[in-house]
Amino acid sequence: MTDPVVSPVVHPVVSEVTDRVVTRSRDTRRAYLERVRRAGAELRERGPARGRLACANLAHGFAAAPAEDKLDLRGAAKPGVAIVTSYNDMLSAHQPYETYPAELKRAVREAGGVAQVAGGVPAMCDGVTQGRAGMELSLYSRDLIAMATAIALSHDMFDAALLLGVCDKIVPGLLVGALRFGHLPAVFVPAGPMTSGLPNKVKARARQAFAEGKIGRGEMLDAEAASYHSPGTCTFYGTANSNQLLMEVMGLHLPGATFVNPHTELRRALTRAAARRAVEIGPHGEEYTPLGEVVDEKAIVNAVVALLASGGSTNHTMHLVTMAAAAGITLTWDDMAALSKVVPLITRMYPNGQADVNHFHAAGGMAVFIGELLDAGLLHADVLTVAGRGLGHYRTAPALKEGALVWEERTEPSSDPDVLRPVAEPFSPDGGIHMLSGNLGRAVSKVSAVKPEHLVIEAPALVFDDQLDLLAAFDRGELNGRDFVAVVRYQGPRANGMPELHKLTPPLAVLLDRGQKVAIVTDGRMSGASGKVPAAIHLSPEAADGGPIALLRDGDVVRLDSTAGTLTVLADLTGRVPEGAPLTDEQWTGTGRELFASFRRTVGPAERGASVFGGTA
Repeated sequence: MTDPVVSPVVHPVVSEVTDRVVTRSRDTRRAYLERVRRAGAELRERGPARGRLACANLAHGFAAAPAEDKLDLRGAAKPGVAIVTSYNDMLSAHQPYETYPAELKRAVREAGGVAQVAGGVPAMCDGVTQGRAGMELSLYSRDLIAMATAIALSHDMFDAALLLGVCDKIVPGLLVGALRFGHLPAVFVPAGPMTSGLPNKVKARARQAFAEGKIGRGEMLDAEAASYHSPGTCTFYGTANSNQLLMEVMGLHLPGATFVNPHTELRRALTRAAARRAVEIGPHGEEYTPLGEVVDEKAIVNAVVALLASGGSTNHTMHLVTMAAAAGITLTWDDMAALSKVVPLITRMYPNGQADVNHFHAAGGMAVFIGELLDAGLLHADVLTVAGRGLGHYRTAPALKEGALVWEERTEPSSDPDVLRPVAEPFSPDGGIHMLSGNLGRAVSKVSAVKPEHLVIEAPALVFDDQLDLLAAFDRGELNGRDFVAVVRYQGPRANGMPELHKLTPPLAVLLDRGQKVAIVTDGRMSGASGKVPAAIHLSPEAADGGPIALLRDGDVVRLDSTAGTLTVLADLTGRVPEGAPLTDEQWTGTGRELFASFRRTVGPAERGASVFGGTA
């Protein structure tokens, strides 16, 4: 195997951005690491964490344990491992976790430790809540998950953690919460994607046909059910699978664990190996690997590079900022913009192409993807990971040999250049996500699925204060034959939780296919599934926070230029007063939204992660 630490000279822009992040974060990162190292030194000196508990505290902590574990928990020899799980059986991505605790406990026991389920975190599905009131709680749930993770780990019973999460807000929330306990090693344990179902091209065609009224609900439901059909993550490359790819590039998964399907022997072997590894990298062994040391400035920059090179979810322009802040690191959209100019797009996965993550995995997957970026000097190799020192460990792929789990170095290139390409022959010379700025503020544009002829649009604005109003206008035929930029405002984090507006994609795609010039500008989200419609999203400052988007009127000419990275209104807004308004707390009720009123009042802007924790998560 090649040296896991050595790589070609790091690309100068990657190096420059990393240096800027290090310099900008010096004080906050130093303070964070001082806390982590102080807690780690105390843990290493005194033995398993639970040994510091008073007798009554400890007795409460093992009262319900089975007899074998109770003896171990009572003693002060075996390390304790926390399992924090997002299991529920409604959501396909998290259903496989039902059997994980028992499997993990057995593997931890075999490795010389003792594991307990420390707590659960909520896991909602944006796919279920799209266009519904529940979607307005989705982004807030990330910070709630972080809090729930902290509660699970707050019992001071544990020396390491196994984090079970897959989808949109769950993985970022778990990581933010666990980083508050950065002296503990932590291994993320994925569940894997479901097998491929209805081809993505067929699904997209059905959605547009339904939007046009050409097929009915029954036929549409058949198509969706054939696409989302079994346990596992949805197979398109949205936020859930972007989460998984980033966790591996950041060294928080075992190598190659990301896209192995559920309920296979290899998946089970990887799950057991993750449990063993959590014990091996614990504070009382020779490979102590605290989470707070793994998630450093280089790991964060690696994550941004991987997001851009894969055309991943725009949600991570916020999540990565928040995850970095949790480790005392200040990441900005300017950093992402600089990297986007030099990081090529080397994958095509739906909605950026017709392949899904299973096809990506079959083409060589993470081993080839990481290897290509390492060889081009676009990733830092000299990082700490749960597999050991050096990202080169992740050039290997797991396999079963005579029933034993082994990792083999992948030396051959991608087997399908339509899905995964070399850096030297990319799909696009720059990243799949562009940052925009102009007199309307700062925004994000996902360009990896947008045709070149649609990257620049200049057209009159049609302004909506609710996504349902735009859908109703489409249904009434009022958008037919018109070139326009749909401005959907009061959808930011402070207005209503920043829901995804993915339901707008099919009707706008219909108009685009008819030859109209169409785009969307919003302070809301479109997610990793935004597709082929040109969009400027996450607009900051948002309308509810005094952003210029609140001053726009129907007919104002808006220019969205994703190539130049600009977003401007060609009108004089001087003297205008905001129109429209976000819902009041009294109006923002139902589906539990009223319980999150305090989040609306404290949440920060999208550019700083849209977090209720501010800049010091």
